[in-house]
Amino acid sequence: MAAGGFSKLPNGTVVVALNLPSPTADGPSAPGGVRVLVHAQNRARALTRLRNLGLRAVYLRGNAAPPTPDEITAVLHHPDGLIWRTAPDAGGLGPMELWHPIRALLRRPAAPA
Repeated sequence: MAAGGFSKLPNGTVVVALNLPSPTADGPSAPGGVRVLVHAQNRARALTRLRNLGLRAVYLRGNAAPPTPDEITAVLHHPDGLIWRTAPDAGGLGPMELWHPIRALLRRPAAPA
């Protein structure tokens, strides 16, 4: 993985943040990649949640890009505890996109008629 990290919360749960390449190469989601946030009991369960959705090659090595306080708040307030948005560019500049539920990222584009 290019970047990722985690934060342990006071109640013992963790929030894992990963920068991933866009799973839909030709989809409208994100040409450069996506930032995915997962709230789970521990890091292993967070990665298992992503793998169960079909993102098989997901690993967390190190803690180079942990979730920000704003990202933690966003994932804790989402009912699924699993959200994504377009990864910011290298300079961190540009408009900030709203968070989306993970099913919006994994939805396959409709076949042409």
